[in-house]
Amino acid sequence: MRLPHRRVPASLLAVAATVAITATVSFPAAPSAAAYVDPTTGGSVATRVTRAFNKPEHNWLPGHRGVDLALGIGEPVVAAGDGVVAHAGVVAGTPVVSVDHDDGVRTTYQPVHARVRQGEEVAEGQAIGTLGHPVDGYPGLHWGARSGPDRDEYLNPLSLLDAPTIRLKPF
Repeated sequence: MRLPHRRVPASLLAVAATVAITATVSFPAAPSAAAYVDPTTGGSVATRVTRAFNKPEHNWLPGHRGVDLALGIGEPVVAAGDGVVAHAGVVAGTPVVSVDHDDGVRTTYQPVHARVRQGEEVAEGQAIGTLGHPVDGYPGLHWGARSGPDRDEYLNPLSLLDAPTIRLKPF
């Protein structure tokens, strides 16, 4: 059975397009949105995400508690924001650097061979290390972010960056 063809008024199409665009570009608020930079480029927008954030319902369940960003082995990793190095060493066989920021967020970078030491102050965009070989089979930089009194609330690190500019092209 074929349904009759009906024209949709242009005004409704415009409203639907506006709603779809708004839903596409909305990002959850972060403690200090737009105060950070992409640790692979130093830019304000992440452009090379290879694996997305997938926060589990509970912290003990499986998930992906950060994002993976494309970066070659040996390339520099920069601090996403001003802060103090909380950790620079190896965790479970993986080289890790973590930075505490004034807004209560801790960012973590792995596998990264540190150029900094625990307690050292770092500036946004400063090289903190170089990317090492993948430990979990996923090439590139794993970038994580946590907040909360015990830093037990996982954040999507992309929410710390500026929202990307989206340009729609006409048909």
